[in-house]
Amino acid sequence: MSRADYIIGIDPDTAKSGVAVLETQTFHLELSCLTFPELVDRLIYLRDKSHFEGKSVQAVVEAGWQNSKSNFHGYYGRRGEKIAKNVGANHETGKKLIELCVHWGIPVAEMAPLPLKIGGMYMWSGPDGKITHEELVAVTGLKKSRSNQEERDAALLAWRLAGLPLRINKRK
Repeated sequence: MSRADYIIGIDPDTAKSGVAVLETQTFHLELSCLTFPELVDRLIYLRDKSHFEGKSVQAVVEAGWQNSKSNFHGYYGRRGEKIAKNVGANHETGKKLIELCVHWGIPVAEMAPLPLKIGGMYMWSGPDGKITHEELVAVTGLKKSRSNQEERDAALLAWRLAGLPLRINKRK
């Protein structure tokens, strides 16, 4: 299957999900954080827009539930319970988004979170090995002046599904 004209990367969250829309012909990347209803509206809009333009659209949702091992946060008691509850709620949000995409005829892929380490070294220089805004700009050419971690994670999902390179030369 050839690459879709629009790829929608989604980092699901119960409050606001990170959303990236990548136009694969121009590499234009649009980032936002949307509530569940706003994201539903955006998905329908992009499905209809692509259909009207004779283009294709595909979504990719970060599927943390595919991790082979648990991300133990080291907290016990109420704090650990709260973290576990939030993680489970985020997973359910992602599963519902996938279910909605299937229902609306939007091709959707589940993608496990990107590894933070390769060969024992962090892939990115942000806190806990996450990508920074500056690194995202270097990889994608993004023109936006700021982004949050959810938006950056969504952008990496879309970029990766498009088959575009993720590596940067940190020496520059």
